[in-house]
Amino acid sequence: MPTLEATTTVAIDPELAFAVSQTHGELRLRWDRFIRAERLLDGATSQGKGVRTWTRHRWGMPMVSECVSFHPPSHTGMHMTEGPWFFERFAGGWRFKPADDGGTLVSWRYSFACRPAWLAPLAEWIGAKVLQREIRARLDGFAAGCADPEVLEAVRSGRRS
Repeated sequence: MPTLEATTTVAIDPELAFAVSQTHGELRLRWDRFIRAERLLDGATSQGKGVRTWTRHRWGMPMVSECVSFHPPSHTGMHMTEGPWFFERFAGGWRFKPADDGGTLVSWRYSFACRPAWLAPLAEWIGAKVLQREIRARLDGFAAGCADPEVLEAVRSGRRS
């Protein structure tokens, strides 16, 4: 099962970086280039353990994920409950820790398995190449969001969407 990771350092503290990562709606779309749309499900108004999120990837593929770990400001994790037919499993975790320079070291790690079994070795090899590029671009977008005055002002004022 491939595991992919990307890291970056942002020039804000872990609490604020974590809060930026938990934005939704139009505010999320300002920085998250991976998605075209997303919304919390089941009446949830903020992220937390057990909260489900519907997301549409920028290529049009939908996914429903469930938050399985939520520990602000250090880490959060999710796993797919519904998604593209070719994923047997898909999960991810985001970590935030203080950097030596006063900013935040951000690490995003994803793992996945493909189906059908007979095609999985090739699909996972291709998927790892494509997803590594996607994760890097998404993290670069997150870093831009952490430097975006509009995003930061919204998050500091308590607005998350």
